[in-house]
Amino acid sequence: MTGTELHNERVALNSATGKVNGYLVLPSGAGTFPAVVVIHEAYGLNDNMRDIAQRFAREGYAALAVDLFAGRNQVVCMFRYFAGSVLNSLNHSGISGLKDSLSWLEKHPQVDGARVGAIGFCLGGGFAIAWASADPRLKVIAPFYGMNPRPLDAVARSCPVVGSYPENDFTKGAGQKLEAKLSEHHIEHDIKTYPEAKHSFFNDRGPNFNATAAEDSWTRTLAFFKQHLQV
Repeated sequence: MTGTELHNERVALNSATGKVNGYLVLPSGAGTFPAVVVIHEAYGLNDNMRDIAQRFAREGYAALAVDLFAGRNQVVCMFRYFAGSVLNSLNHSGISGLKDSLSWLEKHPQVDGARVGAIGFCLGGGFAIAWASADPRLKVIAPFYGMNPRPLDAVARSCPVVGSYPENDFTKGAGQKLEAKLSEHHIEHDIKTYPEAKHSFFNDRGPNFNATAAEDSWTRTLAFFKQHLQV
């Protein structure tokens, strides 16, 4: 683990699909670091997402929390992303923005572009699964209570997955189907469903925060990322 002094900055990224802002956090010290892209829930890039980026940086990762709503109406964005996910899960504007974010991150002098993963929550969790099925640059992903891409067989092209789902949530079934399909295609994975947990259980600012599920899922995620990004 690195020291507590982190470098953080707000960044503006160029994307073919529009403006994408981000919050970049780098570990203390010099060198090149493995990286993680943090993909937000429907609430956008908020303090919760920035905290998660900082937590990754304290573990030795360069963390970029993206803002896919930057400069746009959030409701309109959500509608377009939902429609895009239904009609073309692997190639809509949200996925394009994430690909462009990774292209930007790869060029950063303190990032090892060969060791990049992603974590996403709800909307972002679904995006993480779809993105990993369409971009071989990702080496590991951690979807939290995300929906699956269509067709689900697209995950045959995915990198390893560590997924966390609540028992009391509509995404529970998505997690079960994802686990079955990853097993079918021999994709390394660790999928876990948490009893008594609800949607957004990892958000410590929200009403459904579940400390037990949050702590265990974070521990599993870090261990899986360390294995695949060789921190």
